[in-house]
Amino acid sequence: MEIRATKISGCYELSPIVFHQDYRGSFVKTFHKDVFSKHGLETNFVEEYYSVSVQNVLRGLHFQTPPADPNKLVYCPLGRIMDVIVDVRVGSPSYGQFEVFDLSGENGKMVYMEPGLAHGFYVLSETAMVMYKISQLYSPENDTGIRWDSVGIPWPSNNPILSQRDKEFLPLAEFKNPFRYGEKMAMA
Repeated sequence: MEIRATKISGCYELSPIVFHQDYRGSFVKTFHKDVFSKHGLETNFVEEYYSVSVQNVLRGLHFQTPPADPNKLVYCPLGRIMDVIVDVRVGSPSYGQFEVFDLSGENGKMVYMEPGLAHGFYVLSETAMVMYKISQLYSPENDTGIRWDSVGIPWPSNNPILSQRDKEFLPLAEFKNPFRYGEKMAMA
């Protein structure tokens, strides 16, 4: 597995080996405890879930606030998405900046993110399944986000399919921000 650091501290693009890619399909190993440990990445994931979305759906930009902000591993085993990470940690050298990733069942790529990073994605294929491994249990009272169009991300559409909740998030500039760069956000 190749692990590439991005311009955002705590955000990595992971490229696993795609095994047995043939007429039947493919086989991809998405997690290996020793490889993750060797690179200083979280290995204690306590929840896993997935979403299935149709083309032109935009989900995000989501995160959980301290003390319930987890490390996350995100990948798209079916379909194709434009995945985006935004640094929302005040004082970070990359505060307000974003990274864009092409995740699909074909390329097997994944994104790993530490606390203080917002996540969102746009569905490029007819449908897409997105998997999430999370290091903290979901906390509804800490679940929030920022507006999808508030940091200059070049989304494929200016009129995506959004949930009512995602439409109502505040822009990053107006968000009362609890994240501070360099502080450990998640509880041990």
